[in-house]
Amino acid sequence: MSTINQMSELNLLLAQEHVHHQLSVPHLVEKILYRNEGTLTEKGAIQATTGTYTGRSPKDKFIVQDDVTRDKVHWGAVNQPIDDQTFVKLYHKVLDYLKERNELFVFKGYAGADEKQRLPLQVLTEFAWHNLFAQQMFIRPDEQEIEDHEAEFTVVSAPTFKADPQIDGTNSEAFIMISFKHRIVLIGGTEYAGEIKKSIFSVMNYILPEKNVLPMHCSANVGKEGDVALFFGLSGTGKTTLSADPQRRLIGDDEHAWSNYGIFNIEGGCYAKCINLSQEKEPQIFDAIHFGSVLENVVLDPQTHQPDYNDTSLTENTRAAYPLEHIDNTVQPSIAGHPNAIIFLTADATGVLPPISKLTKEQAMYHFLSGYTSKLAGTERGITEPQATFSACFGSPFLPLPPSTYAEMLGEKIDQFNADVYLVNTGWSGGSYGEGQRIKLSYTRSMIHAALEGELSSADTYQDPFFGLNIPTHCPGVPDEVLFPRKTWADADAYDQSAKSLASKFHENFKKFTYASEDIKKAGPTYHRS
Repeated sequence: MSTINQMSELNLLLAQEHVHHQLSVPHLVEKILYRNEGTLTEKGAIQATTGTYTGRSPKDKFIVQDDVTRDKVHWGAVNQPIDDQTFVKLYHKVLDYLKERNELFVFKGYAGADEKQRLPLQVLTEFAWHNLFAQQMFIRPDEQEIEDHEAEFTVVSAPTFKADPQIDGTNSEAFIMISFKHRIVLIGGTEYAGEIKKSIFSVMNYILPEKNVLPMHCSANVGKEGDVALFFGLSGTGKTTLSADPQRRLIGDDEHAWSNYGIFNIEGGCYAKCINLSQEKEPQIFDAIHFGSVLENVVLDPQTHQPDYNDTSLTENTRAAYPLEHIDNTVQPSIAGHPNAIIFLTADATGVLPPISKLTKEQAMYHFLSGYTSKLAGTERGITEPQATFSACFGSPFLPLPPSTYAEMLGEKIDQFNADVYLVNTGWSGGSYGEGQRIKLSYTRSMIHAALEGELSSADTYQDPFFGLNIPTHCPGVPDEVLFPRKTWADADAYDQSAKSLASKFHENFKKFTYASEDIKKAGPTYHRS
């Protein structure tokens, strides 16, 4: 059966003289500056802005519903269906539009560090800086690999093409569409580069489970003894920050997969939030941002071109994209053994969850399916302050298949490889957002180090009366009172009310997981268990 990838229109476009293939980083930087797409920082990074769209646009994301996907995709608000005819019509309109551009850029690479599981892909971009972004985020082929490279998926990015919802079947001028039949990702109307990265992650979340490989929205690192840690969490919870640990080697900061042989990074780079970034607090990330890196929506000093990471005038969702090689202490290739410890990260804006607690297997499954956190400002359009949300598997926006698919695979692997699981709150303490304070990064690092080094495995614990979580009574490097959120609140009654409210939200959200076992359902908050 013929696919769009095999049709002559795309191939003819790719063969035109104005289409640049596999440009080096210096050549792309020259193009970006010549085309006035970005500015050079004092350390040689490219700074670019994204206009109206400074975060992902989930309401504009679609999956093509056809014979391939109809009975497999978990359709709903996250995976919105669009018909094949509408997709193909818009695809041809975008290609016609791109034919008239002065220059286009193509990057060929891979998603997946494990050669047995990787996806060969190509990214066609209207902007040179988007191509640099793709080159830094995905896995770059060597000279031999580029000769043998045959893309199995193509991303077409046309940010200045604006859709007409009345004609094109979209919800706005922006659109992110994935066709698994045609193996095309079509992006338009948004300049936010993160859509390129996350669309391929969604693709991997669809194809890897068919190979009995678990895709995961997590960062990963490895200790001196070869012990592997995974850090699950939505954007803004600390995956990138906490995995970039000088005492451990970084495997990757956001997207991984777990096969029968161990874990591997899906990407070749990092996409770090850099709001309030400083060399003192996050030296590895700070030092990684130099020539070849891309700063997204970071404000520069007009005279020195030095980034002001504290300036949120464009968005709080400021980002830095850089290749893994910019981090000194990394694992190359980005492959490691089976995880010894799994950390679930949540940025709790209510300030009631404990900073760290050790989970039973049933609690691990409950909290993985719940995926509780607070969406932080700027991560998505319209989010101006933290909002409580439940995102199944800590990655619902990127999961085409039912959450049970990923949860069952995780449970099997926890059993098989006997991994310890912890819930870590990187959010607020002493009160809710606006009243309390964000938990100190130094405290969080101390707690995670203690967990990874086994210091909490036999520690005395206290069971929280609202959530049933086992809280260690002592942790090196952390004041004891910090471990117990109720003690950090000036008004204990106010804490109790907030805790009860959050516990009720957990129960209400979990009602949709009708397939969960009774043991897993009972592993949720102990207050008003239903």
